[in-house]
Amino acid sequence: MTDKVKAVPDGFHTITPHLTVRDAKRAIEFYQKAFGAEVLGVAPGPGDKVMHASLKIGDSILMLNDEFPEFGGQLGPSATTGSPVALHVYLDDVDTAFQRAVSAGASVKMPLMDQFWGDRYGVVIDPFGHRWSLATHTRDMSPEEMEREQEKAFAKMPKSA
Repeated sequence: MTDKVKAVPDGFHTITPHLTVRDAKRAIEFYQKAFGAEVLGVAPGPGDKVMHASLKIGDSILMLNDEFPEFGGQLGPSATTGSPVALHVYLDDVDTAFQRAVSAGASVKMPLMDQFWGDRYGVVIDPFGHRWSLATHTRDMSPEEMEREQEKAFAKMPKSA
């Protein structure tokens, strides 16, 4: 074989999220309902668990697997205090996508609203503890415009003691 193998396989981007969840089969069903995920492949693991799955959401691939504490402590956010990571998804119609995710079982962390940086944006937590920020970019802004809008937005926020 003389063809050079691509360092980044077709369909992948340089960074690909890989989630660990409790109950990967249910997670796959949720991501299909909530985000229109297409299942590219699922590799079964011991104990009727998922060793590895690849899903496609929009033009991006998401990999996931079940928790396997018996193999060195691979745990999802629901086994700990949650995840500090959010998966950010830009969409053509964030309103429909946000409602679809909530209808599929996600909980609202931050309601969907127009934001000072030019996105319509909101955050949901999926049933497995992962945070998803969903957005549609609605307005291109100069750095000066964004700074002015940020100052206005922060001025409206309650002051913490």
